[in-house]
Amino acid sequence: MSGTAPSSADGTTPRTIPELVRTAAERYGPREAVADGRTRISYAGLGERVERAAAAALASGLRPGDRVAVWAPNTADWIVAALGAVTAGGVLVPLNTRFKGAEAGYVLARTRARLLFVTGTFLGTSYVAALRRAAGQGPGAGPLPGLPHLREVVVLADDAPEDFRTWADFLAGGAAVPPEAVRARAARIAPEAPSDITFTSGTTGHPKGVVLTHEQTLRVYACWSELAGLAAGDRYLIVNPFFHSFGYKAGIIACLLRGATMVPQSVFDAEAALARVAAERISVLPGPPTLHQALLDHPARRRYDLSALRLVVTGAAVVPLELVERLRTELKVGTVLTAYGLTEASGTVTMCRRGDPAEVVSGTSGRAIPGTEVKVVAGSGAEQPPGAPGEVLVRGYHVMSGYFEEPGETARVRTPDGWLRTGDVGVLDADGNLRITDRITDMFVVGGFNAYPAEIEQLLLRHPGIAEAAVVGVPDRRLGEVAKVFAVRRPGATVTADDLIAWSRREMANYKVPREVAFVAELPRNAAGKVVKARLRARR
Repeated sequence: MSGTAPSSADGTTPRTIPELVRTAAERYGPREAVADGRTRISYAGLGERVERAAAAALASGLRPGDRVAVWAPNTADWIVAALGAVTAGGVLVPLNTRFKGAEAGYVLARTRARLLFVTGTFLGTSYVAALRRAAGQGPGAGPLPGLPHLREVVVLADDAPEDFRTWADFLAGGAAVPPEAVRARAARIAPEAPSDITFTSGTTGHPKGVVLTHEQTLRVYACWSELAGLAAGDRYLIVNPFFHSFGYKAGIIACLLRGATMVPQSVFDAEAALARVAAERISVLPGPPTLHQALLDHPARRRYDLSALRLVVTGAAVVPLELVERLRTELKVGTVLTAYGLTEASGTVTMCRRGDPAEVVSGTSGRAIPGTEVKVVAGSGAEQPPGAPGEVLVRGYHVMSGYFEEPGETARVRTPDGWLRTGDVGVLDADGNLRITDRITDMFVVGGFNAYPAEIEQLLLRHPGIAEAAVVGVPDRRLGEVAKVFAVRRPGATVTADDLIAWSRREMANYKVPREVAFVAELPRNAAGKVVKARLRARR
């Protein structure tokens, strides 16, 4: 199967996201764009809804370049709100749905977001209440005084508290804005303008905003879609969260480029996903290896018709050869691919190609995508020959312009000649296939989510009974890796492992929560005073 990206009226490929939405609506008009439960939206209908949301954003006073945050699970409303904000000239700031109020508040304050779309309640948590606890007091005059730049909060629901607006009320506010005004605003957006700021953490522990442009996003995911073989008529179950570049860009943007149907799933549940694949005739299902393993191992799998499934793209962790072979033999998936990327490089750096043998798919993350250079260097900076490990460096059109308003942090990871230091250790083979072997940054992956020890450690040190904390990733059969903390109690403190885990569940996103706690008298340190994590890992 093949497909081509939609073209503008002059026959060129769209260079901005608003142009992509418009041309997709024109080209794929009656084709189903979104299937979200009972909500069914055609491509033409999606274009209309996005234009209406953009009109409402203009009516609310949104200016070009203003940051607009979305804190909600995968739904049709997320798609419309995000694309509407970007069409109005806003810069999208997706917020992790696992965040607690303080974590979301940090990103909102850091970006000086002007407009926030938020879900009401998700997984039993009131996001509105969490925000009020975190930012209800402060000098601002808006709906959350602790966030003085935030002018409006729109709840993606039928009800909203005082000072917030409902989704319907927000949309109604744009009724007086003519379509011509929306299209004029969209037409003024330059391809090189920022389209989104996606936050990722690092060894310094504080989240940093990766700035990427419209043109970078469209070019990378046109390439991704072509290499994967995504086609018009495909039905794509998007389990990867929209707040992550893989969910938003390899999901929403890729579908818009190729005319595929987006089927968002807000929470991964293996049996629910199996039922969705069968009922919606899902043909495309990207996700981390743990997702596909859960589907294969589910005792009810054989009760569901999964015969439409033809394309799986995975990565983010070690991919067992057995998993690739089982997907191909048991589920008859015609194309199984692996890929490697990081937010700072628009989410995609290398990718396997259709037809690659199972050993290449499972043992590597494929080869550099077109327009990208990948090399492996020793500690001295010298380029390593094939087969020799070193730090993976990337250069190309898709590398971020920088971290949002953090030139110092940007300079640490971008060389003067444009190479991005990934912090990952890898090996290139003679054919250019990349195998990731370790992480310089100590980051580990929990069920597909990147977990950063320094960030978790800073959160743990807020506990009144903890004096010091060091976090490492340890193997976990279900999630791949989980956090283990080595902690030093404050004098007189009696906090137990169960106490600390329970506290962590209240104070941090669930993928960051330590599953194991070891109390120690002191942490091992080197002569410079840094914790020697290799010794901690050896104690596992």
